[in-house]
Amino acid sequence: MTADVSTVPETVTEIVAAELGRTPGSLARGTDLRAVEGADSIKVLRMVAKIEQAYDIELEDEEIFGLTTLDEVITVVGRAIARDQG
Repeated sequence: MTADVSTVPETVTEIVAAELGRTPGSLARGTDLRAVEGADSIKVLRMVAKIEQAYDIELEDEEIFGLTTLDEVITVVGRAIARDQG
């Protein structure tokens, strides 16, 4: 499957927002996801699973454990897509 990397910011933001019960427009790319009210480890795991499913990729644990901002998540997903396509 060839994923369209240009849709990563929008799609990842939509997935993250849905899991956190927010609107996509309420999350800036620099948003510290740990500081969003209601964020917990279970929601993070669900976010990761939905992102992996959406792009048919597998994110490595070491890639996701240090992520704090929405922008970091978007960057890691873009790298994983490029790695899988390369």
